[in-house]
Amino acid sequence: QVQLVESGGGTAQAGGSLRLSCAASGARIGSYCMAWFRQAPGKEREGLAAIDSDDDTTYADSVKGRFTISRDTAKNTLYLQMNNLRPEDTAMYYCAAKFHLCGLRTPRQTDFGYWGQGTQVTVSS
Repeated sequence: QVQLVESGGGTAQAGGSLRLSCAASGARIGSYCMAWFRQAPGKEREGLAAIDSDDDTTYADSVKGRFTISRDTAKNTLYLQMNNLRPEDTAMYYCAAKFHLCGLRTPRQTDFGYWGQGTQVTVSS
């Protein structure tokens, strides 16, 4: 019943910024581990960042220091602030949810049962 809808994707120049949003319904995101993934054609879906019910966060090395995950529980919305974008960041970006805690490692696709439809991010050089 948990539904997730991403928005905010688009085209940016290398070095630019985008802010992705994930609006949730059917559950309160404060009770869930929420995560961002991305997938480029021919590549595995890559876990980027996660935030759990204890506000613990994790980041993949590929985005650490450039991307920031956050949430607004009053709006039931998850965010991904993406700065210093690179062409290799081009991918479909997905938000995902699993109940309660994320764990100590970067998020893994098989652990998440709820997914949004994705939003495309394209970074030009």
